[in-house]
Amino acid sequence: MALKVELKPHERIIVGNSVITNTDQRARLLIDGENVPILRERDILTPETADTPAKLVYLAVQLMYISPDPQTQHGTYFSLVRDIVTAVPSAWPIIEDINNNIMNGDLYRALKDARKLIAYEEKLRSQFEATHPKAATDKDDVSTAA
Repeated sequence: MALKVELKPHERIIVGNSVITNTDQRARLLIDGENVPILRERDILTPETADTPAKLVYLAVQLMYISPDPQTQHGTYFSLVRDIVTAVPSAWPIIEDINNNIMNGDLYRALKDARKLIAYEEKLRSQFEATHPKAATDKDDVSTAA
């Protein structure tokens, strides 16, 4: 069964190892193939936008997903998740799901679970900032002073 994708004007999509950029009109694509990595622009993180530990994990999984040899990213990925679990042990169930999907070769599902890790990280950050308003203000003061 073919995957139906509708692209907005100038939206990009990765199909396999190619980046496809739409023209100035909406377009519908039918993509047929097995085990071809497909990522819409909104699901792509770059090294510049991967600015938190969870986003770095997502980036490592994303690179595994689009790589012809996913194992080249395993070292980076496992180092990142080790650091996260050490700092935030409550993230382990999400990490475990990502790990299981990676080990089973289901990298698309691992990406979806990595999104859950990003959401969990954002939730923890929001809770911290709500209970420690001075810490959030101090962080802003430091970033504007630099």
